[in-house]
Amino acid sequence: MDLDPALAVLRPLGGFFVLHASRPSPPRPFPTLAHAYAPDYGDTSPDVHVPVPAGPPADLLADPLAHRVRRVADALRAPEARVAASVAQQGLAARLWSVALACAALTGRVPDLAPGLLRWDPDATAPDDLWLAEVRSARPADTTALADVVLTAHLAPLTAAVHDRYGVATGLLWGNAASALAGAGRELDRWARRHGRTDTAGRAGALTAGLLAHPLLAGTGTLTGTAFRRRSCCLYYRVPGAGVCGDCCFPRPPGLRESESRQPESRPPGSQPPGSSRSPQAPRSS
Repeated sequence: MDLDPALAVLRPLGGFFVLHASRPSPPRPFPTLAHAYAPDYGDTSPDVHVPVPAGPPADLLADPLAHRVRRVADALRAPEARVAASVAQQGLAARLWSVALACAALTGRVPDLAPGLLRWDPDATAPDDLWLAEVRSARPADTTALADVVLTAHLAPLTAAVHDRYGVATGLLWGNAASALAGAGRELDRWARRHGRTDTAGRAGALTAGLLAHPLLAGTGTLTGTAFRRRSCCLYYRVPGAGVCGDCCFPRPPGLRESESRQPESRPPGSQPPGSSRSPQAPRSS
């Protein structure tokens, strides 16, 4: 099966897996992800201790990454900019992995998701945040193609931008990327098995495992079946009233005794794609 111009094959999966393509066009002009990753927009000094105030809408076009971080910080009441930056980065990683992995598992093809082709609304929730200008030059699906399309083209520059601008450790950010990948693979596996698509589930699992062995992700955690346990923490536990995520390296928020630990509701391991109680892709109350 090849890819159709509207990527309709993704629609039954919903949520994080859907990608607007070709038509309809975005309702208003939005920056590309290439623009969002550019390192020369906005203040590059890290702000790791001060709460981030809501920014004016004008920064949506001028500096989309900063706009997203501010929106997430406001929604979560994040006490530090690096917390919001980490959550925002993991949400975007989840969107990209979900789209690419679903195309690969369902069709055996990977679309060209070049950052210059993807328009991004940093104000919107999935699936209304990303538009692909056109579906073109799809590649046969394997781990090399997926790594090129997602890891190299998107997550490497995104990781560099978030690290440089917000002081978030690169190891933590690659842990976020691995967690988002594992979450996408797990949700795709659940969908496929519910619909009797064991072949799709098998391909998704094999691709997920292969990608987690990539040099940029190797050592970030352990995959057992579809369950993932990471070796780093995304910092979400610093959000007021939050606990640790299901795949976190910490059994409870650092500094708390077991009796004091408060776990978030409905927090499965790697809870980034659909069904997550912590959906950084959606800047809203959590």
